[in-house]
Amino acid sequence: MRKWITFPRQQGKVSRQAHADFPQEAIFEREVGRSGFFGPATHFHHKHAPTGWSHWEGPLRPRLFDLNQLNDVAMDSPWQAPLILSNAHCQMRLWHCNKAMSSLARNADGDQLLFVHEGHGELFCDYGHLHLNKGDYLVLPRSTMWRLEPAGSMQLLMIEATNDSFQLPDKGLLGPQAIFDPAMLDTPEINQTFLDQQDENHWQVAVKRHNQVSVITYPYNPLDAIGWHGEVAAVRINWRDIRPLMSHRYHLPPSAHTTFVANRFVVCTFVPRPIESDPGALKVPFYHNNDDFDEVLFYHEGDFFSRDNIERGMVTFHPAGFTHGPHPKAFKAGLEHRKKFTDEVAVMLDTRDALEIGEPASQVENHDYVNSWKEEPNNQ
Repeated sequence: MRKWITFPRQQGKVSRQAHADFPQEAIFEREVGRSGFFGPATHFHHKHAPTGWSHWEGPLRPRLFDLNQLNDVAMDSPWQAPLILSNAHCQMRLWHCNKAMSSLARNADGDQLLFVHEGHGELFCDYGHLHLNKGDYLVLPRSTMWRLEPAGSMQLLMIEATNDSFQLPDKGLLGPQAIFDPAMLDTPEINQTFLDQQDENHWQVAVKRHNQVSVITYPYNPLDAIGWHGEVAAVRINWRDIRPLMSHRYHLPPSAHTTFVANRFVVCTFVPRPIESDPGALKVPFYHNNDDFDEVLFYHEGDFFSRDNIERGMVTFHPAGFTHGPHPKAFKAGLEHRKKFTDEVAVMLDTRDALEIGEPASQVENHDYVNSWKEEPNNQ
């Protein structure tokens, strides 16, 4: 058994409540937390922004990848999609699917999460048929056979729980219906559309195992189920069905927006919500050292209120080991309470283990991103 060394203390001028009512001469709060946002934490009050660096050297730095610049090449198999970030426990890819898959896919390495960034189409899998729309999450249990028939072009963010499964977070005192009711989860149907796609033609299944692809050929369509019953199935939910936690008096940490959990990482969803209205409450994300987790944000749509010059289809990557937080313009706007409502939609990946950057991501990196926290000379 292990237990954190905890002995709450305070020194100097502090606020009694984290993220609210800061000392007037030190309006910059920095949280040093352990185990992501789930462990013990200390809050510092600084006279200067903790991200106010003037120069940066070395490989550890905030990174920005513009996935809109990736080669828009339609790939028949999701296993051909470029690898953006990965470690031993998860993989993130972006897949352009512009035509009906000619073969089935099967991930024997772990559960697969799809997020529809663009387009819509029909999904066929072991469990039946589902229509997928922009903004849908789809969880495919490990080794599920599936294929897509897009209506035009689809772009899908793919997150793999390597050798693991996606589950729902424990919502504790909030009750199981908070954030979204599990009754909102849709499952595929054995409907006429599914039955009509069954045939006696030759079909192949591309199975990924240990990141190697094997191909199994059948003299018929193996998606030939006529029914199923049980507790394991593919499930779908759209970000529009998520009802975010919020407080008008307290800025909640990203962990409050957790959508799916795996053993060594979490997936969070930021959706539109009212901005804190209490005069003393922080109105933008707080500066923090999340020293046990790497943080990744995929920007789906909207105005990303804590960032400057970030557009949809981009990915920010903040590896563990340095303080990060809102850009200067966003922090100033928060102080002035210019915005009353956020309209951003973003998918966040927080990993307990360090992520490696894939070569395709390296090719579309904005190396000047680290300098975006610098104040303009007339603001200094």
